Amino acid sequence: MEFLKNILSVTFILIILSSCMKDKNAEIKTINLSSEKINQKLDPNAVYSKAVFNIKGMTCEMGCAKTIEKKLAKMDGMKTAVVDFKNEMASVEFDVAKLNHSSITKAVNQVSDIYSVENMQTLKAASTSN
Repeated sequence: MEFLKNILSVTFILIILSSCMKDKNAEIKTINLSSEKINQKLDPNAVYSKAVFNIKGMTCEMGCAKTIEKKLAKMDGMKTAVVDFKNEMASVEFDVAKLNHSSITKAVNQVSDIYSVENMQTLKAASTSN
């Protein structure tokens, strides 16, 4: 029985490897992860506020933190969004005419209801888009 399991395992591995090698001209794609909103136009007359807050419930850097960061960065009126998985912290800079603490919290909660925003503090209010 053990011999049969070994043969089946080796056969399965060989099938997987041979199927992956069939496409000799694999397509290479480059993905820019640094900013999802390169083409976003910021209002030069907008008043921006900077806030920091904790995000509880994240379990991984790529699946959780980067997903939340991308969701925040895509919001209309968001200038910058950075999520630090290790410290469970986020820092955002947003147009006060378009976004507020409540809308930012709602966006994080929409990614998954396991995430919770805590201790949101405004660090800098009334800055320009410089």
